[in-house]
Amino acid sequence: MLQAHVVVKAMTELDKRLLEILACPVCHAEVRQEGDRIVCSGCGRRYPIRDGLPIMLIDEAELPQPGDEEAKTQSQQT
Repeated sequence: MLQAHVVVKAMTELDKRLLEILACPVCHAEVRQEGDRIVCSGCGRRYPIRDGLPIMLIDEAELPQPGDEEAKTQSQQT
């Protein structure tokens, strides 16, 4: 009897060329990758990456949480 095996592929960085052409669909600002999310440098929305593909749909985005702005400002200063 064959057993189904689930292979979990390690998350890899998205191609830098892809990140350079992606923009937030809401405010059109540049985006960056943070783990398994694409984060907008303008409005702070976080878009998921599923199976290696960025899901840049407004309805799929997580809104920034209070305090995210402070963390974003500190990371830009360093």
